[in-house]
Amino acid sequence: MSTFSAAHFHDDEAARQYLEATLWPDGPVCPHCGVINKAYATKRPGVFRCATKECRKDFTVTMRTVMERSKIALHKWLQAFHLMCSSKKGISAHQLHRTLDIGYEAAWFMAHRIREAMRDGGLSPLGGEGKIVEADETYFGKKEVQHTHSRKTKKELRQPQKSHRNNRAVVALVERGGSVRSFHPAFADKATVEKIVRDNIARESRLMTDESKLYNNDDEHFISHETVKHSAYEYVRGDVHSNTVEGYFSILKRGMRGVYQHCKEKHLHRYLAEYDFRYNHRIALGFNDGERAALALQNAAGKRLTYRGRH
Repeated sequence: MSTFSAAHFHDDEAARQYLEATLWPDGPVCPHCGVINKAYATKRPGVFRCATKECRKDFTVTMRTVMERSKIALHKWLQAFHLMCSSKKGISAHQLHRTLDIGYEAAWFMAHRIREAMRDGGLSPLGGEGKIVEADETYFGKKEVQHTHSRKTKKELRQPQKSHRNNRAVVALVERGGSVRSFHPAFADKATVEKIVRDNIARESRLMTDESKLYNNDDEHFISHETVKHSAYEYVRGDVHSNTVEGYFSILKRGMRGVYQHCKEKHLHRYLAEYDFRYNHRIALGFNDGERAALALQNAAGKRLTYRGRH
């Protein structure tokens, strides 16, 4: 059976009904006043009117979502959600453009809106009593800096450059057997990384890292802080290792280099949200492609993303 054999993947009316059932399981929700199941259908297909006396405004299922005011057919939106949620390393805007038969710029914008829907607030801390959280940092691509016309002297050119200073930093926290949470700080210095770790990991957790000095102050903050010394070719000691978070970085980098290839730094956090979402709803945690896409659709509610000018 074809992946897109379901009616909502090739018919707009079926797509609208599927989206209404997914976003409104208890009946139409008015985006203006928030009242549930107190609306009636108008003569215009897909348009509802709030029945509360104070509101009486019209709305559709795409209002206040990442799909609002889009001219792309609704069934193509559902195809795009499914493709981005089922492709382990992502799918490029060029591939969406060819598969969905839409313009490249429309496909690029659509992909970023879907990444916005995948974004998780991450309010609850990772880990907990008896759980292990691995933390690590990596670097992907060069930072985008404003070029000036000043030239460096021969003495400045001979001076050694600080490691990773001009690279884009990515910090990831992975609960072993659970979720990942990744960040793109401006600089991965000790104070920044320490704040990320302490704000996002429960104190009752066991923290595991490599020998990086960025985590030296975390010894007394958690139940334990155990390290492996990669410089001495130590990668596993009992259950102490950072292989899980490094495995996540492997998926991220293969996708970013092999699928997306080019990414402006101001968009990097959206790509991280995409990879986090797929990892946090992977098959090992009991999610299939359809359930993952349905969750992304549910997360689309209450989010908007607009760009001004060319990017």
